[in-house]
Amino acid sequence: MWRVYPLRFDILIIEGKKRRSLWACAFVFSELFSNVARKGASPGRKPRPAQVPPIPQPPSPHPQTPRPQTPYEREQTTKRRGEISELAFALAAARHGFGISRPYGDSERYDIILDCQKNDPSHLDPSTRPRLIRVQVKATTQFLCGLYRVNAHRRINGRAVPYKLSEIDFFAAYIIPEDSWYIFPLPHILGLTSLSLNPKRSRKSHENDPYREAWHLLHQPDGLEFA
Repeated sequence: MWRVYPLRFDILIIEGKKRRSLWACAFVFSELFSNVARKGASPGRKPRPAQVPPIPQPPSPHPQTPRPQTPYEREQTTKRRGEISELAFALAAARHGFGISRPYGDSERYDIILDCQKNDPSHLDPSTRPRLIRVQVKATTQFLCGLYRVNAHRRINGRAVPYKLSEIDFFAAYIIPEDSWYIFPLPHILGLTSLSLNPKRSRKSHENDPYREAWHLLHQPDGLEFA
């Protein structure tokens, strides 16, 4: 009768009547166990990847604040916004039939020159020289207390100075979030350095509401004189 006693290192000692086959049997069992250890799991079963939940990161006690813009960066942002608003005004005015021109350089106070349509009253009288309208364009995204705010001035030595009749004829304010325009004859806002503009969806009336999309004022022959 055979008795099997497993010992360490997968070596088996077999006692029995036939001791001459002792080491042969031990070798067979050791090879069998070593093959099982090398093969591991069944070849038909794929190992399941470990599903480790992500470790939540604690909130930082000191949140990072955005870096304030330098004066040069602020100037570049304002300048780029002004250029885009001028292009938007030129496109809108062209759709209303105006000829578009721009002054050379940045020395003038106006941004756009409008040439009136052929059916404009200034073109009907042969003795009258056609009007060329000087327009200053400003854009804004500033929204305070339910109204948009737009600057209507230039700066001289850091001081806000309103525009003069000798510098521009019309002031156009572009509301960027609403893609809408306010057209002001300069005599109507003479002496002002800022304007308050009503949003489109406001139920309250405002004194500047008649100037929203008031492109017809550019066609009136007395649009530059009456106040």
